[in-house]
Amino acid sequence: MAALYCGGTFGGSITAILINAPGAPPAAATAFDGFPMAQKGQAGKALGMAAVSSVVGGVISLMVLITFAPTLARIAYKFGPPEYFALAIFGLSMLASISSKSPVKNLIGGLIGLFVATIGVHLTTGISRFTFGVDELFEGISFVPVLIGLFAMSEILVQASKSELFLERIKFSAIKLPSINEFKSCGKSILRSSGIGTFIGILPAEGGTVSAMIGYNEARRWSKNKENFGKGEIEGVAAPESANNAATGGAMIPTLALGIPGSATTAVILGGFQIHGLRAGPYLFEQQPDLLYTIFYGMLLANFIFLIFGLMGAKIFSRISLIPRGYLWPSVFVFCLVGSYGLSQSMVDVYIMLISGVMGFFLRRYGFSPAPIIMGIVLGELVENSLAQSIIIFDQKIWDVIKSNIRNINEYKEWYEIINGSIKVENLDQDFINLTESLLPPEPWDDSTWGDWISLIKKSSDKKGKDLFLPLRRAITGLNDGPELKNIILLMGYDKMKTRLLGS
Repeated sequence: MAALYCGGTFGGSITAILINAPGAPPAAATAFDGFPMAQKGQAGKALGMAAVSSVVGGVISLMVLITFAPTLARIAYKFGPPEYFALAIFGLSMLASISSKSPVKNLIGGLIGLFVATIGVHLTTGISRFTFGVDELFEGISFVPVLIGLFAMSEILVQASKSELFLERIKFSAIKLPSINEFKSCGKSILRSSGIGTFIGILPAEGGTVSAMIGYNEARRWSKNKENFGKGEIEGVAAPESANNAATGGAMIPTLALGIPGSATTAVILGGFQIHGLRAGPYLFEQQPDLLYTIFYGMLLANFIFLIFGLMGAKIFSRISLIPRGYLWPSVFVFCLVGSYGLSQSMVDVYIMLISGVMGFFLRRYGFSPAPIIMGIVLGELVENSLAQSIIIFDQKIWDVIKSNIRNINEYKEWYEIINGSIKVENLDQDFINLTESLLPPEPWDDSTWGDWISLIKKSSDKKGKDLFLPLRRAITGLNDGPELKNIILLMGYDKMKTRLLGS
């Protein structure tokens, strides 16, 4: 199963490059430059680069897996909803530059993707959104039909709109593999994306799709030929392929070390463990190292096997691009229908695919790239759910405080410096500060505990009003005035406030 995981991740790039129909979601980013290369008669180069970069990414992640699995798993385990939310926002920040199209159009495309991601029942509140009474939409719109529609179906419509459809043929140079210099020119992108893919793969529930998107964008950001991305740049194939295959080894780290699936595929692998009476977790590394290293070596062998088949088969696979379009695209249309229906045996998915295809056709005609839309869909659910979970963790009152008290960016800066900055306080009534610290109520901290604390201080001292609050404010914030002290403490947190009192 682990070998199938590695091979299947690479295999999705073949159709992504040849017919603009990603065989698996992680291969979506590969299509951005892979298919334009095929249209230029460079399908063989794209396939060869995909094979080599996939192997490099996979091998690097496996080396990390073998060497650092327990340590990295413990780090990943500390990632909570706030960290996932920050990661998702980082991904969304790349929307403006993810393709060579207009940044404004890219952002609009990202917003379309985010809207699609909101369809369905909200996991936290249970509220249904934009379902229109269709039961099949309660679980949201499936990613795969949208992916097929935006790429493959829209491409069919684009090809059908060309008058020279039956005359257009790809050059026979499509069977050529990349040169040594082309491999060398992509070396930095491959290594960078391998690191990105490994890191993101380690994060539980993240996988190759997010890795490929971020790897692609970072390659474009650091490339000397960034204006060629989206037009058939070979780096645009190398980067996402190395990233999504690196995510395979990364995803196995939390799966094996913690028993937490790193992706949907590793969840199936984890189920296979349970069928055989095995329980993934730290004890595996101590009690059954032979089993673990069998998995490691199996994945390593799978990478080298699909390298051989990828390079040898690239010339054969690339000949698909030589098929006359009048025969090729009707066949692709049939596969689109079958692939959309086969996902969950639902005609709704077929309709979603067709609607996405028509929408993708018109968006492409008016200069919109499908890439930001896919990025918005991929990250939309992660953004929404991690934000909702973060709000629950940190208490809704924090957000109420921010909305009611912070009106502009300068006020936000003031609050941030008060909460996170270093303070220096002199000439404090130390006896009074010690008294306030001794009267601190236990956690959790809220409005009622704040009131109880202030009442205790008043009863235990002769201070009231300004004489009471000024030394407290100075001890906690280092300032004589500023935002309401109660709200500052709420945002600061109980532990930090107590630490400042003790250090005063």
